[in-house]
Amino acid sequence: MGFRKALSALCLLGASFVASASASSSSFVVEDIQIEGLQRVALGAALLHVPVRVGDEVTPLSVAQLIKSLNKSGHFESIQVLRDGDVLLIRVAERPTISNIVFSGNEDIPDEKLEESLAGNGIKVGEPLDRSIIANVEKGLEDFYYGVGKYTAKVDVFVTPLPRNRVDLKIVFNEGDAAKIQQINIVGNRIFPEAELRELFELTDHVPWWDFFGSERYEKQRLSGDLENLTSYYRDRGYIRFNVDSTQVSLTPDKKAVYVTINVSEGETYNVSEVKVAGNLVGKDELIRALIPFKEGSLYSAAEVTYAEETISRYLGRFGYAYPKVSTYPEVDDVDKTVKLTVHVEPGARIYVRRINFSGNHITKDEVLRREMRQMEGAWLSEAALEQSKARLNRLGFFADPNYEVVRLVGSEDIVDVDWTVTEQQTGSFNAGVGYGTGSGVSLQGGISQKNFMGTGNSVSLNVSQNTYSQRVDVSYTDPYFTKDGVSLGGRVFYSSFDAGDANLVNYNNDSYGVSSNLGFPLNEYDRLSFGVGFRHNELSNLDPYDQIQQFFLIYADTDDPDAKLEFDTFDLNAQWSRNKLNRGLFPSSGYRHTVGGKVTTPESSDLQYFKLNYESRWYFPLTQKQDFSFMVKTSLGYGNGYGDKDGNDQILPFWENFRGGGSGTLRGFRSNSVGPRGVIRYPDPENIPGSPNPGGGSDSILPGPQDDLISTSSNSLGGNAMAMATFELFVPTPFLDESYNNSVRSSFFVDAGNVWDTEFDYDSYRDLSPEEFAKIDDYSDPSRMRVSAGISVQWVSPMGPMVFSLAKAVKDYEGDETEVFSFNIGKTF
Repeated sequence: MGFRKALSALCLLGASFVASASASSSSFVVEDIQIEGLQRVALGAALLHVPVRVGDEVTPLSVAQLIKSLNKSGHFESIQVLRDGDVLLIRVAERPTISNIVFSGNEDIPDEKLEESLAGNGIKVGEPLDRSIIANVEKGLEDFYYGVGKYTAKVDVFVTPLPRNRVDLKIVFNEGDAAKIQQINIVGNRIFPEAELRELFELTDHVPWWDFFGSERYEKQRLSGDLENLTSYYRDRGYIRFNVDSTQVSLTPDKKAVYVTINVSEGETYNVSEVKVAGNLVGKDELIRALIPFKEGSLYSAAEVTYAEETISRYLGRFGYAYPKVSTYPEVDDVDKTVKLTVHVEPGARIYVRRINFSGNHITKDEVLRREMRQMEGAWLSEAALEQSKARLNRLGFFADPNYEVVRLVGSEDIVDVDWTVTEQQTGSFNAGVGYGTGSGVSLQGGISQKNFMGTGNSVSLNVSQNTYSQRVDVSYTDPYFTKDGVSLGGRVFYSSFDAGDANLVNYNNDSYGVSSNLGFPLNEYDRLSFGVGFRHNELSNLDPYDQIQQFFLIYADTDDPDAKLEFDTFDLNAQWSRNKLNRGLFPSSGYRHTVGGKVTTPESSDLQYFKLNYESRWYFPLTQKQDFSFMVKTSLGYGNGYGDKDGNDQILPFWENFRGGGSGTLRGFRSNSVGPRGVIRYPDPENIPGSPNPGGGSDSILPGPQDDLISTSSNSLGGNAMAMATFELFVPTPFLDESYNNSVRSSFFVDAGNVWDTEFDYDSYRDLSPEEFAKIDDYSDPSRMRVSAGISVQWVSPMGPMVFSLAKAVKDYEGDETEVFSFNIGKTF
């Protein structure tokens, strides 16, 4: 009877055992084992979970173990254990296989997140379904919705049987509406007003009408974060005994609104009475003490305590102590309202790097990443060197977000590997097109630019374009590591045939070709100096008779053949210094970059003698901790002029080397190359001016003098030898796009301002004209004629390369300026 009682107890576990032998028999020797009901599970696989073998004696204990083992396999929904003579008969019903999982009504949780969560609970397509966990799944999902303030949410799981022991799962969500915060109350505050404290909260019970992205929605996680902010606010100001006593969240009967009440005890302010430093200071006693910001007599601040611990840890990390323990122990004296602080330093073992590994660089070669490393293999681990290595990888612009992980080797306390993970992003641009215009005719253009050519880190570009006013071929190449010390080598070859009249400039034709080369030398981690030489041949024709062009033309024209083409060969020397502390090469959000450069033609071997100077700076100021909001200030300055003289005439800057403004990169909202001085023509009045009557009854004509000259100005810009531009730009995450796109798309609001002027333009020489004619020209030597525009921009790292789309409006312009609302640029971002 004891055997039957044992079997009866086992039935409560979902299994049964029926004995057909004598009731007094409590065990038997198995002659055969049979399993019935198998469909998907193979017999051999099932027998692996049966701990009984032929010839074994079956007892109540072995039956219990058998059932437990089969249940643990996860394949069976029900198990029956029976005895047929000396045959052990096991009847099973397999769990159904999940054929499909469908979600309906879920808006707050994406399908991918749901599938990931269900898979963690063993629910995924192709696996057996354990019905016992369905209720837990329903409750877990509902708890999630309660945590985000959706108290009316309901989740139901429907199981639909299918042939061949399969089922479909359909999870239906009725999310409902999130409960709104009706009111937030802080009780117990005396020192700081409630309005000031509530400014610390993400949760709010009031959203201004203009805040389209604000929400009064209640979320449990946000409340926890707000309470931490509140606690930090007090303890950073000396209130070491501040405490949140309780928090009540009251739900209205209709579950559509909540009241949040926070009870606090502020306490009083405490001052630091003594600061001690203990532990192993690795011989850096004075330096470590200098890193502690709080002093005796100062107001206690939890933020300063945390800052001191982190700063000391980072400092020790520079010397290979990668896992230091820096803890501050306060001794609070509630009578004197003081606190004694002991900073205990335990540096741990000095850690050395065995190997540096890279993954994710499917195109970029390992050596391109390795040469940017400032953490060396075999050296001690330095957090500063790792962060510097990360900054250098970011500035390459090849990777979206390089990250590293320090992996401790099993069985070793002082050896680690550093595993880098990178995500490659678009580093080149491609453009090609065929078009037709009434002014330009058939146009063909194509080009490719690659900053990481074939994964070598070298930069290559080839651009070819042709239409009725321009043909151009340009090839350039740069090897940033021509030597292992980081000396770069670059070169460029080009040919261009250009009709300026159809490019928003005054009329002239310029056929040119040239070659140049440069070497760059790293001065330190951030500064670089480069030098170059170049040759250029220019052939000019069809020059418009504008005064500024004639000023240049008269110096070099052949007086015997004034209609002949002008040809010039120039050799130039150039130099550039740059300092780059941007956090990324593409889409930077913090840091700065300065570039100062210039070129000058050689006096003896060049037909023209001139120089040009350029300066550009970009500053990025992050506005949030995540740096998804940042502010940029960009400044560009340029000046050029001639030097020396030719046949007694001072040389001037060739007009084709003039600076120009307008379009993407300079002044958005103004047409490309349209900002700058206009061409001016002064010519005599072709008509005679009648004189006084003569004795014969007629009148004498008077030839017009200089004061009677007429003025004509070009509709297109000639450019100028001086330029100043500024941009103020606020970068923000692109609305309605997921955060995963932050590395490839961002938006901005901008204000552009600037001007191009000609310091050699003699405005006063036209003052002898009549007032009507003098009013037709402007003072193109005046640098204060600034243009201003404002608008919005979207930057996108597309498969074809970086693209910038801008909508802008000219806020300040002058008569004759050509404005445009939309502009587009490929291959460059701000």
